[in-house]
Parts: sequence; C-alpha cells; structure tokens
Amino acid sequence: MTGERVVRRLAAILAADVVGYSRLMGRDETGTVARLRQVRVARLQPVLDRRGGRIVKLTDDGALIEFASAVEALSAAIEFQQAMAEGEAEQPESERLVFRVGVHLGDVIVEGDDLYGDGVNVAARLETESAPGRIVISGDMHNATVGRLKATFDDLGLVTLKNIERPVQVYTVRWQPSDWPPPLAIDSPSATAAPAPPNTPLSLPAKPSIAVLPFNNMSGDPEQDYFAGGISEDIITALSNFKSLFVIARNSSFIFKGRVVNIKQVGRQLGVRYVLEGSIRRSAARVRITGQLIEASTGAHLWAEKMDGELSDVFELQDQITARVVSSIAPTIERAEMERLKQRTANTPDSYDAFLRGMALTYQRQPAPARTLFKKAIERDPEYAAAYAMAANTYTQEQAVYGVIPTTEMRADALHHANTALGIATEDAFVLGRCSHPIAYICQQIDRGAVLVDRAVALNPNLAFAWSYRGWISLMQGKPEQALDSFANQMTLSPLDPTRPYALSGIAFGHFFLNRYDEGQRVAKEVMHTFPHHQSFATYIINCVGAGDLAEAKSAAIQFLKFDPGFCVSRASAIYPMQSLDYRRKVDDALRTAGIPE
Repeated sequence: MTGERVVRRLAAILAADVVGYSRLMGRDETGTVARLRQVRVARLQPVLDRRGGRIVKLTDDGALIEFASAVEALSAAIEFQQAMAEGEAEQPESERLVFRVGVHLGDVIVEGDDLYGDGVNVAARLETESAPGRIVISGDMHNATVGRLKATFDDLGLVTLKNIERPVQVYTVRWQPSDWPPPLAIDSPSATAAPAPPNTPLSLPAKPSIAVLPFNNMSGDPEQDYFAGGISEDIITALSNFKSLFVIARNSSFIFKGRVVNIKQVGRQLGVRYVLEGSIRRSAARVRITGQLIEASTGAHLWAEKMDGELSDVFELQDQITARVVSSIAPTIERAEMERLKQRTANTPDSYDAFLRGMALTYQRQPAPARTLFKKAIERDPEYAAAYAMAANTYTQEQAVYGVIPTTEMRADALHHANTALGIATEDAFVLGRCSHPIAYICQQIDRGAVLVDRAVALNPNLAFAWSYRGWISLMQGKPEQALDSFANQMTLSPLDPTRPYALSGIAFGHFFLNRYDEGQRVAKEVMHTFPHHQSFATYIINCVGAGDLAEAKSAAIQFLKFDPGFCVSRASAIYPMQSLDYRRKVDDALRTAGIPE
C-alpha cells in the first residue's frame, strides 16, 4: 500500500469476469480484446452511469466495481447481465461473451482510489460461485435488497469460499427480462456517446446539509408503511434540533418514496452533502431497522447500523430508534466535515473552517490552541454564537483534564464569551449546553448552569455532550442520583464517544457520594487504565479510601503526585467545585487520608 490516508467504509462491491476467457483468447486474441472493450463502453458504462457505480479495477477479463447503495449495485448487475444476454444472443454459442457476477455488501479498506479488505475478497469469491450469465449475492446483500427491486432469490445455503474464514450465506438471483430493459439500446450509435449531463445541481448550504429519504417498508405488508414513514419523519424532526445542520424538509425528501434512487442524483437535486436511507422489516412482534449515511458527492458510506426491537409499544420503539440513529449520525457528520476540511488548502479559512479546526483540537484535548481558532472564527463572524460558546468551553477542559486553576482574567473571559453566545442564540441547544459547563464550573454560577443545561436537553434530548454536562453540574449541586442518570443517557446515546472517560469519572464520583465505594473504585480503575487524568486519579483515590483499601489509595496518590507534583487538597476545591459542604469535606478528607498534602 502507499502512504495515503487509509479509511474504512461500508460498500456494495460487484465483481465480474468472462467465462472461458482463456479459450476465447486462444481462438481470437485481437477480436476478443476488441469485443471486450466494446462491451465496457456500450453495455457496462451506461449501467454504471445510471446506477452510480465506480470502477475500482479492470482486469483483462473482468472488473471490480463499487456502489454507494446495495440496491443500485444489484440493479446494475441485473441490467448488465440482461444487456449481455440480449447483445450476445445472435452470436454463435461458442463465441459469446458471458459473464459471471458476484455482489457483496461489506466493509472495505480505502486507500486512494483502491479498495482492499474482506468486502472485496468476498465479492471476488462469490463471483466464482456464479453460473454463466447469472448473479450470486451474499446474505448481507440479500438482506439489504430483498423486497426493494423486481427480482427473486434462491437460497443456496452457507457456502465455504476460498480463503474466507467463515462460511457465507449465498443466494442466486432470478429476474424477468421484461422488468429490466437495458439503459441504452444494445450497440446503438448513442451507446458510446457521453451520458447526458445531470440537472443543474443546487448549490450547497454553508453548513452541513442532509436529506432523510423515506425508509423502505420491506415487510410485505402495505399497512406497515405508516411505521416506516413515522421513523423517517421522527428522524427529520430530531435532526432539525441540531442548529448546526441544514435538514431538508419532509415534503421534499419524500418525493423519492417508492423509487429506486441514485444517491448522487438525490444530492444534486436536493442540494445536500449527506443522505440517510434505510429500511424496515417487520416480522410478527419484532422489527429490524437498517440505516446508512452516505456522502452524496462521493458515494462513501460514513455510517451504517442494524437495530432490532420489540413491537410491544410501537411509539416507544420509534423514539428509541430515532434516538439511536440521530445520536450516531450527527457526530458522524461533524467528523466527516472535519475530514473534508483537511483536504482544503486555503491559507485563510473562513469562520466555519476556523470553528471546525477548533473543534478538532478540542477533541484532541488541546484547549488553548482550540480557543485561538474559535476566536478567529469570531473575528470573521461576530455573530457566530457556537464559536463564542466553544471559546468559553475550552477553559473547562483545561481545568478538568490538566488541573489548570483559572485566573480572574480567565474566568472573566469565559463568562464574557458564554454570555455573548447566549445573547445571540437563546434557543440553540448546542450553545446552551456548551455554555452551561463553563458558567457552572469556571464561573461558579452552578444553579444558572443547571438551568441552561436542563433547557439544552429539553430542546434536543439527543445531544449526548449536554447530558454529560448535566451529570457534572448535578454532582456540583449535590444530586448524585440525577448525575448518574445523566451520564447513563450520554453513554446510551453515544457508546463510542471519545469523552467516555470523563463520564466514567463522573459516575465514579456519583458512587462515592452514594457510598457505593466498591463500584466507584471499579469504574475509576477502568478510566485509570485508559486515560489517566486529574478526575480519574481523584475518583479512584477517594473510592479506594471509602472502600477501606488504604494501601491502594496511598499508592495511587503517589502516582497522582508524580503526574501533577503541585496537586494538593486546597486545589481540589477549585478543580472539583461542590455546593454541598458535606460533599466537599468528604472529598477533601479522603484525599488527606490517602496522603495528598494540604
């Protein structure tokens, strides 16, 4: 592999090759090569243009092709095989060009324009299992396409494929030729012409834009369309609570209901960078929902997930599914925007670029340089509320992670930026949530911070970081049970969140205040092994003391003082502020017992 950046994504991979290629070349090498070239131009490329396929690799006798959509991939396979059958029908049987095709939906490794990995290998091995002129697909492809196009599937069972560790469920595909006319007349003069230009694309909004297509009802029961439509509408509504996103209204995205779509074309028609599509399969009292987030311009799969649930309470299930989808794709889009920014070479970024760069540094735990970028964003756009909020928020990271005690000037700067943000955006959950923590933690206005964060989670209950801040502010208020509930909500919404260590430290604090020392010690120890920082050291030490494990507490205190030689009990009051004097004394006494100096 080259030194280019390597990423992973979900893709539909089509592998095809010519049956009896060596025999055909032996009989007429020049003629076979010329005919194959004509097939690629006149029969394969029109299908790919129509279905959004990208040729990854061409070999002498075949091709490897990537698609953004499983439905588009299988549709292309059928159209191509149908075009080949009609185009070769008049050739003598011994001279016909006949292809075998295998299609798989799976993870691939992307390096530059090339693809590697298990998803590619399975597709290639499936192709060898195909009969001449036919198509075989994997179980994953079958699950993603059954009921969504005019074809039937014969189950071939679990098949052991060469060099693939696990057996793969395999299906062969059947279709009626009348249902699949070729996209262009075979061998027509226009077949080699350039495809017609697409409709003039809409310009993209300044902020990330997304369309949620109506989820497909794959249950075979038309009455279940209401459930699929309800899921889609709920997701649109929930995403609209993220002021950082431009979300296409339901009436526009639902024009694609019941249609086989090209994701790139959807992006052009609606003027969006991202498209969410999905399907719902209901069986008895259970339902399976699949969803995938696609970057429209490239066809890259950014996120995909399968979710199963019981239909005992259909509305509760809709809420659960909506929360899982929304809380996953919103941060995925944010990360995608950061990756997109890396590809830009502008030396004078605009306010949004500066903001994104600052967010990236925040996630890398570099609060000071992040703050510089947020202030640059403010210079370019004095009404950028989110940038003001994040400039204030960086002070909390410095204090919590690095033990920096804010000066009077730092507190004033944090309060100025937070108040300015709140003055600009009074009903923005992101701004309210991000401002709540510095106001409570840095500026010691704990009750005001609590009001702000409660308003943030009321406006957008899918905002994971806001639940985390609610947890910390609840601890400051002396409400450990509420804190534990808030941290649990954060980790349910965002189980792979990079801020998970902070939430676990908060949970360990909550257990300490509730006298659940063994559980607090266990949780804090988990954090110590993955991300040692001020909070993890402190929560581990105080829970060890509470549990009576003084030897371990003293040992951890020695490590803590090596990590931060200047730490002392008096600093703990600033780093871990508490309204409750009883909780304050409980923390300080535990630190003293472990050997932390005054």
